[in-house]
Amino acid sequence: MAVKSPCIEQCKFDGRTGFCTGCLRTQPEAREWKRMTDHKRHQIFNERARRERKLTGK
Repeated sequence: MAVKSPCIEQCKFDGRTGFCTGCLRTQPEAREWKRMTDHKRHQIFNERARRERKLTGK
């Protein structure tokens, strides 16, 4: 099953973590999304909770 982009069109990248504050991807991940395998996309989705904690410091 194809994995949809998590983009919510509020791109703003955090200077400390490098994550987009809207979708929690890095700039390279956002650029390469269309060419990524679904396996790699799932890996990114599975890291969302960890990335959010790192971004918010909680």
